[in-house]
Amino acid sequence: MPKKIKHRKQQKGRMRGKSQVGNSIAFGSYALKTTESSWITSRQIEAARRAMTRYIQRGGKIWIRIFPDKPITAKAAEVPMGSGKGSLDHFSAAVRRGKILFEMDGVKEDIAKEAMRLASHKLPVKTEFICKDTQGFK
Repeated sequence: MPKKIKHRKQQKGRMRGKSQVGNSIAFGSYALKTTESSWITSRQIEAARRAMTRYIQRGGKIWIRIFPDKPITAKAAEVPMGSGKGSLDHFSAAVRRGKILFEMDGVKEDIAKEAMRLASHKLPVKTEFICKDTQGFK
């Protein structure tokens, strides 16, 4: 959740095209890259982070390259149509295809691959595992 936001309620917007920023490995040796666009909630990011951290048993280092700064609103149950936009419900990150979600370093490749696989099951997007030396090839 961001500390401060300019507008409490934001419009949906569209996610067309590929990610222009954050589409290459910058910190670690291994990364999890999206192959489709979607919104990823803060709870999904945290669940993926926990899955990775538990598998590598706090060895190595994990970088989270996305931040949930988009406010999502929702109306209460059984509220009739009209009467304005709903109240703030949760925050999400708008992720385009090609964006790096997580990076990892300090562990072997097979351990990193399995940790990223476990994390990908927690996310609503299709992902691929990439290495720094291959940079986009499996």
